[in-house]
Amino acid sequence: MSDYRSIRYATNGRIATITLNRPDRLNAIDRYMPQEIEAAVRRANDDDAVHVIVVEGAGRAFCSGYDLQDFAEAGGTNPGIQDMPWDPMLDFKFMYANTHAFMSLHRSYKPTIAKIRGHAVAGGSDIATCCDLIVMAEEAKIGYPPARVWGCPSVGLWVFRIGAQRAKRMLFTGDLIDGHTAVEYGLAIDTVPDAGLDEAVEALANRMAGVPKNQLMMSKLMINSALDNQGLSTTQQMATLFDGITRHSPEGVWWKQRAEDVGFKQAVRERDSGAPIAAEAESKLPDWRQD
Repeated sequence: MSDYRSIRYATNGRIATITLNRPDRLNAIDRYMPQEIEAAVRRANDDDAVHVIVVEGAGRAFCSGYDLQDFAEAGGTNPGIQDMPWDPMLDFKFMYANTHAFMSLHRSYKPTIAKIRGHAVAGGSDIATCCDLIVMAEEAKIGYPPARVWGCPSVGLWVFRIGAQRAKRMLFTGDLIDGHTAVEYGLAIDTVPDAGLDEAVEALANRMAGVPKNQLMMSKLMINSALDNQGLSTTQQMATLFDGITRHSPEGVWWKQRAEDVGFKQAVRERDSGAPIAAEAESKLPDWRQD
């Protein structure tokens, strides 16, 4: 629809669909997408006919994360990195607005389902994990590779979705997992062959859509309250602040320069290769015990 730049919004009976709509960039997040997602969730919540919200990506991917061609490869200052001295609270204000926008899917009074084909990585995994349920194609991939350098998942939901040990396994390596592993970890509710993904999500959404809105709302608020009581808000504040730090640490600044020099695709390949990252940029405390 013409009222959005980076998403599409449509309804069919009791189901609203939010489509991340930048297929030429694998639906990478630009400066419009977070707030447009939030606006679409509000629109669905205000529509008495809608009972369930499905989030999907246009084309062959769910979402490839923040658009590194704009936020990392482009030279100079941009919303992802500031000139020094870095103002952490200015960075926090910018990123926390995006965190809140993605979390509109979690806070929505109506259930949300992420339908994942292709990749849901980095910021794309933030969007997916904010949804109540995740259904993946078997060969789809999800994870947070920027945990290797230049990122911390600002929505902070990994530990709540898959537990502390598996969250550490994901974020200490930045590795991706497929649909079967996501189900094994408890991250996805189901995985099916790609050809059957649309049908599987439609069947699940229709099953849920038959339930009265007030019943859905009460169940969701009750379950979400448990996450709130476990400290979700505090975790997200810390995660969002740390995300800004990763982009302004010595290693983060080094990697940003590398993306400018060789292009973000090559910089990402190097980041994910397993080789040591930015070892020459590491800062160390002086030995204060010396005379």
